[in-house]
Amino acid sequence: MSEPTTLVEAIRYFSNPDVCLDFTAKLRWPNGVVTCPTCGREDVRFISTRRLWECKEKHPKRQFSVKVRTIFEDSAIGLDKWLAAIWMIANAKNGVSSYEVHRSLGVTQKTAWFMLHRIRLAMQSDDFGQIGGPVEVDETFIGGLARFMHKDKRVDKIKGTGTVGKTAVLGLLERHGPDGQSTVRARIVSSRRRHVLSPEVRRYVAPGAEVFTDAFLSYADLKADYDHRVIDHAERYVDGKIHTNGIENFWSLLKRAIKGTYISVEPFHLFRYLDEEVFRFNNRKTDDASRFRRIGNSLTGKRLTYNDLIGLNTTPA
Repeated sequence: MSEPTTLVEAIRYFSNPDVCLDFTAKLRWPNGVVTCPTCGREDVRFISTRRLWECKEKHPKRQFSVKVRTIFEDSAIGLDKWLAAIWMIANAKNGVSSYEVHRSLGVTQKTAWFMLHRIRLAMQSDDFGQIGGPVEVDETFIGGLARFMHKDKRVDKIKGTGTVGKTAVLGLLERHGPDGQSTVRARIVSSRRRHVLSPEVRRYVAPGAEVFTDAFLSYADLKADYDHRVIDHAERYVDGKIHTNGIENFWSLLKRAIKGTYISVEPFHLFRYLDEEVFRFNNRKTDDASRFRRIGNSLTGKRLTYNDLIGLNTTPA
């Protein structure tokens, strides 16, 4: 059977545990040589009755599974459910909630929530090089709307402008890259002040690039290092190629997913949802199978424990 191209095919394809193991092993060791994660030895033997490998070198953890040093490590959930969950989140236009994964895969909601956060770690981009432009730069706030809060909570949190209690996010969209597709980067910032936003732009955008922003004063000093073009939204939203419509479109997609699918996102976890939406946006023109495999190729070397996820410090002070 050929590799799946739809969710239904994926569920059928990965229902066979041997197929799951073989598929994941190819992702884990793409050169086809299974190596011991502890010592790197290549002449390991496969124990078919347990679906494990055993290293011939005598050392701790001689036996290891395909899940070792991946986002699956120490998970009792079968690979069939893991791979189905990856397919679901990779190809859901507005994200997929833990309750939907819980109902679809037959795991608890808490387990589904943990699984999705692990998958978001694999969706995280490892490309930290500078972009060359043209680049749209904009910022937004993510947080609960006051009208949806309980009265007591609203009085406690909303004590100033509408941005109080919300999280600032900076976005940079590079227009029409080498493949003709615009790509975006987004990260949480501590504030919208110039001393915060300006260094972030310089960190990710190569000097001399065309940079488009709105008339927000925190971007005023960018003209020293960039071909800085400004669109004043009090007058117009587009002036030829000078606009920030691309990054604002990304904000609308992000907020639609957060408000429509995830409903309530704690600021502590927001960066993971940013990683998810950035992945979805940057891979929007690829097919379902390609998005699924792209996450699969990023499984190794990433691990997220539950204590890390909830911010529990397990190290004694």
